[in-house]
Amino acid sequence: MSLDKLKRDFDELSKDVVGSHRVPLMRTFIQHGTTSTFDHVVSVSYRALALARGLRIRVDERSLVRGGLLHDYYLYDWHDHEHAPDNWHGFTHPGHALRNAEQDFGDLTPIERDVISRHMFPFHPLPPTTREGWLVCLADKICTVQEFFAARQR
Repeated sequence: MSLDKLKRDFDELSKDVVGSHRVPLMRTFIQHGTTSTFDHVVSVSYRALALARGLRIRVDERSLVRGGLLHDYYLYDWHDHEHAPDNWHGFTHPGHALRNAEQDFGDLTPIERDVISRHMFPFHPLPPTTREGWLVCLADKICTVQEFFAARQR
């Protein structure tokens, strides 16, 4: 698998989401350590695509990438307890992300809905029901651990 081709394909698959009007807000929120929510979702989405291709898992690549980019589209600073919608971010943010994605992107595919709403398994009781959902769930955990330890080394 050529990394140049993977990067070009990812850029093409992600451009409608990355270029949308509220996605840049994710650059202003910290996800883990010093990593912005935007950088986190790009890393997760890219890694999920790389896993699918590397493991030769047949997926809807467009839904995989879009769902990965939108899985944390909750658009608030979860560290700011005064302005966060609730104190249960770890459990409720997939619902906030799904509502925002539906509002801003219209009709999501069933795969995109699965990716966004179920990416927190096993911390949320409902597991993904699609290959794309499982890949984003796995990529999310990998990226989160990397971000956590990278921040601790600074």
